[in-house]
Amino acid sequence: MHLTAIYPGTFDPITNGHIDIIARAAKLFSKVIVAVAVSSNKAPLLSLLERVALVKAVIPDFSHVEVIGFDNLLVDCAREYGAHVILRGLRAVSDFEYEFQLAGMNRRLAPQLETMFLTPAEQYEFISSSMIREIARLNGDVSSFVPDVVRESLISKFSNKE
Repeated sequence: MHLTAIYPGTFDPITNGHIDIIARAAKLFSKVIVAVAVSSNKAPLLSLLERVALVKAVIPDFSHVEVIGFDNLLVDCAREYGAHVILRGLRAVSDFEYEFQLAGMNRRLAPQLETMFLTPAEQYEFISSSMIREIARLNGDVSSFVPDVVRESLISKFSNKE
C-alpha cells in the first residue's frame, strides 16, 4: 500500500527530535511531506524561507521525503499533496491533550485523513524548539540539540538582533 504522510510543524528551528521523527517516518511511508507552517500567530524567529531551507539542509537524503512551506489549513494542504496521514510528534503526556484536540478537529474537517503519533527517541524527548531558541538567545550551547547549520543560523540571528 502506498501511503503519503504529512508532518506539519513550525520547525522554528528544526531539532534533532524532528529529524528523528522524519527519519523514522521515512521507513514507514511511501512518501513523507515535511510541511513547514507560516505560523504567523507564533511570531517565528526564522522566516518561512529560512526554516524551509534549514529543514532541506538537515534531513537525510531520502528520495521520498519532500519539504514544503504552507500557509493554509493543514487539511487543505494535505489534500493538495495527496496525503493520507497527518503525522504528529508527541514528546510527553503534556503534549497529548492539545494534539488529541487537533486530531479531532482535523478528523472533523477531513474524515479521510488519519492522524498518527510518533514519539521521538528517548534522548530527544525533552527538546523543544522554544527551549532551543531561548538557550541560543542567551548564548548557550545548543550543539547537542540541533545540527551545526541550525546552530550557526541561530547564532547569526541572535548576533544580528543586538
